[in-house]
Amino acid sequence: MSGIHDRRGRAWPTPVIASLLTLACAIVAAVAASTAAAELTRGPTPAELERASLGELARRWRSWPAGRIFPGTVGYAAEQGGRESALRVGISPETRCDRAVDAALRGALRRAGCRGILRATYIDGLQGVVVTVGVAAFGTEQGATVAEAALPRGGLPAPGLRALAFPGTVTDRFGQDERQGGLARRAGPYLVLATFGQVDGRPARAAGIQRPTVFSFAGDIADRILADLATPARPDCASGEWRC
Repeated sequence: MSGIHDRRGRAWPTPVIASLLTLACAIVAAVAASTAAAELTRGPTPAELERASLGELARRWRSWPAGRIFPGTVGYAAEQGGRESALRVGISPETRCDRAVDAALRGALRRAGCRGILRATYIDGLQGVVVTVGVAAFGTEQGATVAEAALPRGGLPAPGLRALAFPGTVTDRFGQDERQGGLARRAGPYLVLATFGQVDGRPARAAGIQRPTVFSFAGDIADRILADLATPARPDCASGEWRC
């Protein structure tokens, strides 16, 4: 009969063998349980925290409320000195990339991996200048860089972000022909665009020589929005907002 034998060739009793096998299985199970418990109870590694932070940042354009992305008021340095506040007039419910930019720019954004563009319109403290701001979200930081390179140089408004007017407000005469300039800011997977003009509906070709400082607050708005969106936050793995 085959079985387990000691060094002298004597067979071990079956109950002893069973006990040894049971003990071995118990040890293996205990080690496995200990390893699993250690894995479940350990804190996240630095690499896991970094991935969670970058993932949360990339989702903000979809997970944050629109009012958090576009604050109701944004402070800026006034042309005449002191501080003023730009007022948000409205936010577009449309998020498709091709609806937010001129036709000549759509192909470049599509190739760069544009996932969506959110738009809102602001007026300055004196209610003479209107600014449309767009948050373009990309799958990667490289995509945002490629898209930025496709924009016109020298602050030209076109091809670029399309003006967003709201009927019945002081912005209702701000259309595509009234865009007098544009700018862009980039950080992480986001590209913040802005286009601006005057609330009187004056076409860009009839605006004459402009003082750059009249529209400088558009850069302050873009910088504020981009800083909020693209600044990494410390992961809170206990919160449902994070995936650690």
